[in-house]
Amino acid sequence: MQSDYFPTVIQAVAGPDKTVYAYFSDGRITQLDMKESIADGGVFERLADDSFFKEALTVLNDTVAWDVSGHYDPTTCIDIDPFVAYEAKRVSDPLEDAA
Repeated sequence: MQSDYFPTVIQAVAGPDKTVYAYFSDGRITQLDMKESIADGGVFERLADDSFFKEALTVLNDTVAWDVSGHYDPTTCIDIDPFVAYEAKRVSDPLEDAA
């Protein structure tokens, strides 16, 4: 990781089996596996609902987030530390692979 780069997510896409693809402003694409966080419960427990997981997924606070309120309020979302998302497994673009 570049020392002066602050990871900025520009797109988040739900993947299979509780995964998320995070697209960064520098071109990096990573895949986050949320199953363990969901199993741990707490704030992430809400992500167990498949509809919420897919439909509330968005970008808030420049990172992968789930819009809890439905108003895209960055203070009431479930978000992932952008450095954690950036250091997740690097992958090729699944949207290009599907084409």
